[in-house]
Amino acid sequence: MEFFIICISAVVASFLTLFSGFGLGTLLMPVFAIFFPVNVAIALTAIVHLFNNLFKLALLGKYANRTIVFRFGLPAIGATFLGAWTLLYLSELRHLVTYQIAGHSFQITPVKLIVSILMVFFALLELIPRFEMISFEKKYLPLGGVMSGFFGGLSGHQGALRSAFLIKAGLSKEGFIGTGVVIACIVDITRISIYSSQLLFIGISDNSILLLAAVISAFIGAFIGNRLVKKITMRVIQIIVSVMLFGIALGLGTGLI
Repeated sequence: MEFFIICISAVVASFLTLFSGFGLGTLLMPVFAIFFPVNVAIALTAIVHLFNNLFKLALLGKYANRTIVFRFGLPAIGATFLGAWTLLYLSELRHLVTYQIAGHSFQITPVKLIVSILMVFFALLELIPRFEMISFEKKYLPLGGVMSGFFGGLSGHQGALRSAFLIKAGLSKEGFIGTGVVIACIVDITRISIYSSQLLFIGISDNSILLLAAVISAFIGAFIGNRLVKKITMRVIQIIVSVMLFGIALGLGTGLI
C-alpha cells in the first residue's frame, strides 16, 4: 500500500509544482515522512529531487549564469554541509516528550519538531502574497547562498529563499531557471554526500525499488503537467496544498506521525 501511495503522491506532487508554486521537495517530503522517520524521508526526497533537477539541468543548464552560480553556489556548499550535519545531530537526540492515546505511544523528537516548524514557515513563505514580493539586491547573493544551503541541508527547503535572492540578479527567464537548477543540483549533491554516511544507507538498501519508482513517478508528473499547461499559480490549489502541509507538520510536531 505504501508503494502505491508514494508513487501516486510523487506524480501528484510533481504535477502540482506547476500550479501551486511549491517545490517538489516541499510537497514530496511530507509524504515520505508518513511512512519513514523524518530524517530518512528528507534523505530519500533529496535523491528524487536531485534526479528531477538533473533532468531540468539537461534542458536548461546551458542558460545558467556562471558568475551568479559561483557567488551563490560556493557559499551554499559550506552552509549545506552545516545544515546536513545539523540534521544528523538532531536525529541522534532523545525524544522530548512521550505520551499515549488509546493505548498507542507517541513521541515528540527534536528533529520532528524543528522540521515541522520549518514546514509551516516555508509554506507560509510561499502562500502569503506579501512574502512573494520579498527580494534582495544582487550584493546579497552570498548571504542567499548561505541561507538557502543551510535550510536545504537541514530540511530540503531551499527553493523559496533561492528565488528571493535570484529574482533581482538581472537574469532572463531562461537564465533564472537554469541558474536556479544548477544551484539546486549543487545543494542536492552536497547534502546527499553527508546523508550517505548514515541516512541513505538505511533508506536505499531497504527501499531501492520504491525510490526508483518515486523518481520515475516524479518525471511522469512533470511531463503530464508540462504538456497540459504553462507554469502558473492557482490560488485555490495553493491554499489546499498549504492546508495539507500544515496538517502533516502538526502531526510531525506532535509526534502523531
